[in-house]
Amino acid sequence: MLGVLAIHSKRQIHATREERFRALAGNDLIRQPIGSVTHAITIPRSPRDVWPWLVQMGSGRGGWYAYDFIDNGGHRSADSLLPEYQNIAVGNVLPALPGATDVFVVAQCEPEHNLVLAWRLPSGKYQTTWAFVLESNQPGETRLIVRGRVVPGYRPFGLPQWFAIRSGALAHFVMQHKQLLGIARRAEWYGRH
Repeated sequence: MLGVLAIHSKRQIHATREERFRALAGNDLIRQPIGSVTHAITIPRSPRDVWPWLVQMGSGRGGWYAYDFIDNGGHRSADSLLPEYQNIAVGNVLPALPGATDVFVVAQCEPEHNLVLAWRLPSGKYQTTWAFVLESNQPGETRLIVRGRVVPGYRPFGLPQWFAIRSGALAHFVMQHKQLLGIARRAEWYGRH
């Protein structure tokens, strides 16, 4: 197991320039964001093998595969596929934190291609989107591209917008890096067994 972790620590979590600037699923929900971050990883498994890990995400579900003490109430994210969370549809809630009944709602979903989560304002407008896009340029390989976007007026916890954007980008990088490595590790290991 240690060898597997060492391999993953060297893996690149880096979106290409083309990936950062092209349109992805979910872009139509926030057309003029004030902040956008894009990260990506290549996983040597097909989108069919990666997809089940995405659809079971959420606190109290499969977890977020990142820092469980923060976003999963200290419960370890799933290391196996959970059949009870393998069906997903627009409108489903993937709780951000333990006990949450909202925050991330499935806004768009095309199995084995993309899963777009959103956080809506009380007005119904999208405040943030979080898109997971699976592409396969060659058999048995998935490029998982993840993009987060926010609208003008984004002020979580009442923070000044400029601070929320800067700190949010840093927090997103740290959490997304860990999450992408966690998804890759699980998809690769599970695909071999």
